[in-house]
Amino acid sequence: MAAVWTVSYRIYLRDSTLVMDNVIVYLDEAAHALTVLPSMLPAAQARAPIRWIVVGCAPRVTHHVSKWVTHSARQNWRDKWADKVFSQLLPVLQVPGDEVVSQIASGPLCDLTDALMRQYGAARVPDARRPKLGNTRQPVLRQSAAQAQGLLAYAAMVAGSGMLLAAD
Repeated sequence: MAAVWTVSYRIYLRDSTLVMDNVIVYLDEAAHALTVLPSMLPAAQARAPIRWIVVGCAPRVTHHVSKWVTHSARQNWRDKWADKVFSQLLPVLQVPGDEVVSQIASGPLCDLTDALMRQYGAARVPDARRPKLGNTRQPVLRQSAAQAQGLLAYAAMVAGSGMLLAAD
């Protein structure tokens, strides 16, 4: 299940009319995001228009590969990866009246979230990245603690499942 953090996300004009909801979505795989995002999509009737800010988190290039590949080649690969992922996801989010903005993440995600909130205003920030056992994901908001993953989380999961088996 994707973690969802909510910050007051509705934008109002001076006369209290609703303008647009902002949603910043972080993703690394289109297939996983397509399983997570439909539950977050509001009903089409009686809803405010949504500005989807889709941020692609490209997979890291290993240290061994990065020694042999130029920076421009890595950037071209990230652009092709983003085109492939966004072409699968954006048609689902493009509803009449909604706006979709896409970009590739670079740098710490907390800083990027802060910059996007300064640019577009307050937003909901669902994290639709696929959880990977053994890897600690970067947090997307400063208020959220980094999820406890990695070797200790794996050990806790194994110990917990062992206790469940012993209890039966």
